[in-house]
Amino acid sequence: MNIVLLSGGSGKRLWPLSNDIRSKQFIKIFKGADGEYESMVQRMYRQIRLIDADAKVTIATSKNQVSAIHNQLGSDVGISLEPCRRDTFPAIALATAYLHDVQGVSEEEAVVVCPVDPYVDESYFKALKSLGDLAADGEANLVLMGIEPTYPSEKYGYIIPRSKEQVSPVDTFKEKPDAETAKDYISKGALWNGGVFAYKLGYVLKRAHELIDFTDYYDLFNKYDTLTKISFDYAVVEKEDDIAVMRFAGEWKDLGTWNTLTEAMEEPIIGKGIMDETCENVHVINELDLPLLCMGLKDVVVSASPDGILVSDKNQSSYIKPYVDNIEGQIMYAEKSWGSYRVMDVEDESMTIKVTLKAGHQMNYHSHERRNEMWTIISGKGRTIVDGMEQSVSAGDVITMQAGCKHTIIAVTELKLIEVQLGREISVDDKKKHDLDF
Repeated sequence: MNIVLLSGGSGKRLWPLSNDIRSKQFIKIFKGADGEYESMVQRMYRQIRLIDADAKVTIATSKNQVSAIHNQLGSDVGISLEPCRRDTFPAIALATAYLHDVQGVSEEEAVVVCPVDPYVDESYFKALKSLGDLAADGEANLVLMGIEPTYPSEKYGYIIPRSKEQVSPVDTFKEKPDAETAKDYISKGALWNGGVFAYKLGYVLKRAHELIDFTDYYDLFNKYDTLTKISFDYAVVEKEDDIAVMRFAGEWKDLGTWNTLTEAMEEPIIGKGIMDETCENVHVINELDLPLLCMGLKDVVVSASPDGILVSDKNQSSYIKPYVDNIEGQIMYAEKSWGSYRVMDVEDESMTIKVTLKAGHQMNYHSHERRNEMWTIISGKGRTIVDGMEQSVSAGDVITMQAGCKHTIIAVTELKLIEVQLGREISVDDKKKHDLDF
């Protein structure tokens, strides 16, 4: 099974846990069988592997999410990298070309595309496999998954099938309606359009060549920033006559707001939180190493992270985005392929960061032109390379790097350090990578 997971957006509706680097699908709120918390993307990837251990999974995403994906899923997952945002049709065209030209997938093989972040059970992944089988059998040029609606939602588009069969030709599509119109659609047997569909690889590759002038994946990648922003629905779906829809009545939730996210939480408190006995329908997610006390609250979500603190009525939390858009500031937490970092303090000419490197991983060999740095090792063992000179380090060691100095650190065990940056202009753009011959 070839699966393309669409991973996009900054997820600002889940501020302060999500930001421009850390999208909602990377927030760890679901408790796994081992008792450890996992994110949406980890949960989705694990569930796919349970149904099809040999599935070829490719994540279509932007550059700023690649480190988090590798951090949480490892380096084996396929990445179709979007150089910039160009909506779902260019993203799917690029991922399809990637599968064909880089991964060697045949034009006759089926590809299933779905979002990376729905909350679903095992039946969803069995349905994905069935969807792919229908596409491979030539049931239609496109086979969509239609979600059986549980209420007249205004958040989704609707698919109206021609019959009530499990698999039916599509009669028409409807845009996101108001609540009354949604009721009318549902009375006519309409299904939610959850953005899940399957096709033979050659079909979308052909449509991409008809709409975009490119030779292969590499050519498409290089001219990606010139492509028109357009959704897959507008570019392909609405112009295709041969479309089937398969009904899905299993568990499916779009966890795009705090209200819906807390409905899927298995426990009311994650992190250091305390509630008194008068609290009702309250959820707390606290990433700070500080106790958080809630008293006398009802239907409220409280979320605290290094980026900020949210206290909101659950229903009102759906309207958070315009307020968050006006919040500017340093991103205080991010996951990298080698580990993670958390900003502890920011001054005019200094920044203090706590860095955690996973065992066997290392930072890029790099330098900064406008700042000095100092590392203080607080736990673990590793090796530093500073201007080509290598030394072993452990708790208590201090390493200093002047501006222009090339440096990296390699974790032998899990390694934690405090990094102090000193300079009049401290910026994420002040970083130059170098080759390391070690």
